[in-house]
Amino acid sequence: MKRSIAAVLVCLLALDFVAFAGLGGDKTAYIGGTENQIKEGTEGMSSAKDDKKFVFEYKDGNLAIPYDQVNDLEYGQKAGRRVGLAIAVSPWLLLSKKRKHFLTVGWKDEKDQQHAAVFELGKSIVRVTLVTLEARTGRKVDYQDDEARKSGMGGA
Repeated sequence: MKRSIAAVLVCLLALDFVAFAGLGGDKTAYIGGTENQIKEGTEGMSSAKDDKKFVFEYKDGNLAIPYDQVNDLEYGQKAGRRVGLAIAVSPWLLLSKKRKHFLTVGWKDEKDQQHAAVFELGKSIVRVTLVTLEARTGRKVDYQDDEARKSGMGGA
């Protein structure tokens, strides 16, 4: 009986870490927008290292957004408590928050059509992505609130 209880506890602890692994710190996910060729929730890698365009690379292709066509940059966060899973898996999870980082990019194409894409950024690439996009596009990032501004600027 004690071994069974111990095995269940070990499994629950393992589930804690797996269930909240979420998006990797250096990953990007396409959340939605006007780009119908990309399925919502598609994970990949983003980069603002190119001199001419922001690139989101995913398994089936890539989305390249020329910096000179970008007309909108917005950053925001969503933090939520994991109540349902905490009750099911571990009450300790009630004390934790998962913060998601969202970047919205708006741009006009060669035909003057407006496009938009919302990306979830991994925690470790938020700051560098935002400052690089500002530098390369010449546009300031609009922060949704003070909490997002602190996080995006490398604050607490």
